[in-house]
Amino acid sequence: QLQEQQEEIENMMNAIFKGVFVHRYRDVVPEIRAICMEELGMWMRSYTASFLTDGYLKYIGWNLHDKQRDVRLQCVKALQGLYCHRDTATHMELFTSRFKTRMVSMVLDKEPDVAVEVVKLLTLMLENMEEALTEEDCQHIYPVVYVSSRALASAAGLFLYRRTFFRLLLAFFIESEVRAGTGGPGERGVSLRAVTVPCPQLHEHAAYLVDSLWDCAGPRLRDWETISALLLEESPTEGLADQQEKALVEILAASVLQATEGQPPVGRGPAKKVMGL
Repeated sequence: QLQEQQEEIENMMNAIFKGVFVHRYRDVVPEIRAICMEELGMWMRSYTASFLTDGYLKYIGWNLHDKQRDVRLQCVKALQGLYCHRDTATHMELFTSRFKTRMVSMVLDKEPDVAVEVVKLLTLMLENMEEALTEEDCQHIYPVVYVSSRALASAAGLFLYRRTFFRLLLAFFIESEVRAGTGGPGERGVSLRAVTVPCPQLHEHAAYLVDSLWDCAGPRLRDWETISALLLEESPTEGLADQQEKALVEILAASVLQATEGQPPVGRGPAKKVMGL
């Protein structure tokens, strides 16, 4: 009897979905489209067995292309609620493969608040679907740490940090400098000796990179003892290469300046000064 009642409820929900939602998700009024996306996300979280399927997910994927900011924003937030849990994220492999390119491209959305939420979404994907984002995908996100919007840059900084931070940080910064035309520390220090990560042409100033990482990785950037030990290492096998030393000195200097003055780089909004170093 319980099973019959559950099936009856699901049939009623499907009838409402086909009779109302399927017509209204593309309504001429943007607010109605946005509400449809918001509610669909709630249904998927609340009734996973019935609604977390590719047949329903596709509506959110399609509306990621909507011309209106509010609709795109609600789509991204609905997806955040799904990718933030491994058990729901595992049901989204087909959706991810189909719409990942669109999601990655939205880090450059014309609306900054949408772009911020997209980077947060991709960070959740990084944490809960390890194989979803390739290195090529990530290379589209790393450069965002150099944008003028601090909220967006900080979101990208968290993504870079979650991607293993020091393993990529030096190589990322070195490659940024090169393409812009510039030419015994323990486990944390060893992780600084990174492989090269190709990146597009970026701003050459370490201050922007440090500022982007400050909120999520401030303690590690202020670990000057470990950084100094790396710079003083002279072992031909364990020591840093000249390019790595130069990059690390610039990052060290930028982190000291950030810690003492608490001022963001030129062109970015005010940053909170960190007290009690």
